[in-house]
Amino acid sequence: MGKVLFWVVAILAAMIIARIVSQNKARKRNPPNPTMRPPRKQGAAEEMVRCAHCGIYLPRSEALMSNHHTWCSLEHAKRGPRS
Repeated sequence: MGKVLFWVVAILAAMIIARIVSQNKARKRNPPNPTMRPPRKQGAAEEMVRCAHCGIYLPRSEALMSNHHTWCSLEHAKRGPRS
């Protein structure tokens, strides 16, 4: 039983070492390109407002403004504020 366990551990160790070596070779062949990063947005983040009916937050540019309240949809504006 001891010999079987030894060979199982030896094979697993060899597989792990082979994987590490192949990953290192792949990294050397294809180094990460720093110019491929997605561009960051310039400017400040947009203000978030709360729907007076359901309470979700959404960007001010997507909200509907009516009767001094903000709404996420026309349906919620028709229903009015939740009490």
